[in-house]
Amino acid sequence: MEARFPLTLRAARANSNKLELALLNLAVNARDAMPNGGPLVIAAREEALPPPGIGLKAGNYICLSVTDHGMGMDEATLAKATEPFFTTKGVGKGTGLGLSMVHGMGEQSGGRLVLKSREGEGTTAELWLPVAEVQAAVGLERRDLRQDHKSAILALPVLAVDDDALVLMNTSAMLEDIGHTVFGAKSGKEALNILRRERDIDLVITDQAMPQMTGTELAKAIRAEWPRLPIIMATGYSELPPGAAADLPRLAKPFSQEEIARAVEAATRSRLAAP
Repeated sequence: MEARFPLTLRAARANSNKLELALLNLAVNARDAMPNGGPLVIAAREEALPPPGIGLKAGNYICLSVTDHGMGMDEATLAKATEPFFTTKGVGKGTGLGLSMVHGMGEQSGGRLVLKSREGEGTTAELWLPVAEVQAAVGLERRDLRQDHKSAILALPVLAVDDDALVLMNTSAMLEDIGHTVFGAKSGKEALNILRRERDIDLVITDQAMPQMTGTELAKAIRAEWPRLPIIMATGYSELPPGAAADLPRLAKPFSQEEIARAVEAATRSRLAAP
């Protein structure tokens, strides 16, 4: 791994937590594209104007890039790379949410994700972010969001369940960033063990498509032991078994920090309002 950064670099206008997760997503994708190893280069630079063709208004931008020398992508694959749930990693090796999340983060920040790739030569992912006009603007979105949702609902112990380690890390980080305490589980069995050990958990957010025990099967097991514990089904799949978990609130993947915060508030309020 090689880092190429100038000695001085102005701050970008972005949520620092989301930017960290975006960089992690890009680095994991780059690693997976090089099964036999190879150089992974993380670089940053400032440009006064974005290059033509990427659809950004004129201004000052920070370009954060991650480059691998792996398999690369052909034009057809490259065109679909940022679509939710599109993945080239095969069954059980990725959800296809990584680049979609990075793409969304870039646009929410007033920037853009640009992918450059040639089959057999590798890929460069460029995350263009506007330069912050004043230093105080950095992290403002994160502080405002955390303050808003903390004032509405007190911090909760939350159990997040997902068999994809990267998605679980993203979900946990979003929840922790708005003040919640998070326990992470990579399977339904592990989730049940945590619930039996940690008696104070107030909410469960679970994926649906997991091996051995699906999200709906986990929800059924939870209700058998903890009938009043709120459960949120986080899934990107609309085709659930008929009648499965029909009464559970849904959180559609890929979701933003704002969306997961609202889902937690709604589920918690429903519990408090229940007789």
